[in-house]
Amino acid sequence: MWSDTVIRDAVGRRDVGELFRRISQLTGASQTRVGAAVGLEQGYVSRIISGRKVTSIEVLERIADGLRMPDGSRMALGLAPRSRTCHQCMDPSTEQRKSGTPTRQRWRIQVRDATRLWDGDMNRRAVIRGLAFNSVGYALPALRWFTAPADQHIAASGRRVVGTPDIDTIRAMSANYRQLDNQHGGGHARDAVARYLHQDVAPLLTEGRYEPATGRKLLSAVAELTQLAGWQAYDLAEHGVAQRYLTVALDLARAADDVRIGAEIMAAMSHQATYLGHNSAGVELARAARETAHRAGSAVLTAEAHVMEAHAHAVGGDEKACAKALHLAEQTLDRADRTGDPQWLGYFDEAYLSAKFAHCFHALGKPVHAERFATRSLRMDERYVRGKSFNLALLASVQIQRGEPDRACAIGAEALALTTTLHSTRAIRYMRDLQDQLSLYRTRPAVRQFVNQVDVALAARR
Repeated sequence: MWSDTVIRDAVGRRDVGELFRRISQLTGASQTRVGAAVGLEQGYVSRIISGRKVTSIEVLERIADGLRMPDGSRMALGLAPRSRTCHQCMDPSTEQRKSGTPTRQRWRIQVRDATRLWDGDMNRRAVIRGLAFNSVGYALPALRWFTAPADQHIAASGRRVVGTPDIDTIRAMSANYRQLDNQHGGGHARDAVARYLHQDVAPLLTEGRYEPATGRKLLSAVAELTQLAGWQAYDLAEHGVAQRYLTVALDLARAADDVRIGAEIMAAMSHQATYLGHNSAGVELARAARETAHRAGSAVLTAEAHVMEAHAHAVGGDEKACAKALHLAEQTLDRADRTGDPQWLGYFDEAYLSAKFAHCFHALGKPVHAERFATRSLRMDERYVRGKSFNLALLASVQIQRGEPDRACAIGAEALALTTTLHSTRAIRYMRDLQDQLSLYRTRPAVRQFVNQVDVALAARR
């Protein structure tokens, strides 16, 4: 295919629209299939075919990788060849081996990918938000986590000295943004986090001067903040963007050899995959998180991984596997010593665990058990406003399962009051789901009133 005259000409002119058209002619692939291959939504592929130019290097890389473009075509498109990159990263020349320091270490590639993502997010927002989620896209980063060694020499000789105060600032900003995320939803500070990464963090990585010990801590702090940016995008239903951020965060954590944040990132990946209905991927990512948490010696992270696996099993209808994972999660959290927990893990407590138990029983069609745990989940820290809105919506949904629509409406009204204060697409989705579930009872006055209340409140919010 790559020797086809039309394709060679399209690649040479960077005419991605013509490239997609010709590939569709040769393979019979639809725009949806082409989009799935390269990680772009069908609508964005259609706009490219209609004449929209693609100038983002990140998107061109994604297209080249998705189409398995050979090195000759990659270079014609203006991209670096894959085989040479791999050679430089994994098989240093004799001169490089003598010096003991490869000229292009793996961690520098992770930094390049991260800074390109942040730049694209701020300056080419339409392109970045055209990225589509693909559960298969998490397989390679997870494999790299277990097979590629951590970089031993993370150091740079830039013009700006980077030290502990810079790293402490990044961690403090992460904590502040995480608090805003929990209280107001992912959309409240989503742009602010991306801007901070692009304008303040990127120069530290690319222009900084730091020794290996400082470099490792720097990458760890950046991985934590990048994971938060991915979580915010997930909360806004920007699932392709979230996947890209979480993938970059995991690669940074691997370069820094930070197994705790690595386990947390893979748990977030599992959470997203299960939410989108990819329960098999959710199970595998949760297991990867569990193995990593065990390596980190963190019982709390291990419990989190068990409960993520349980939820994925429940969505898949595997009651036996779900029950086993829930039992292990409860046992593990009971014996956890939380004195050394990082700040970003504070959300995982008995209330959060109860909510996940309730989600599992709800998915398995066991409303009596689900109600007990959903009620228990409301004994939570009031600072987690978004979490409380989720838990109330869950309890309302359980009441519908139990055939109690009036109670569901009363509880749903509480959830709606919190949802209207949030910038969270997930919270809105849960309200819309309640409306759909109540359709069987639409003739009841309480239901009609609640459905109308949701419509009015969400229209005003939008």
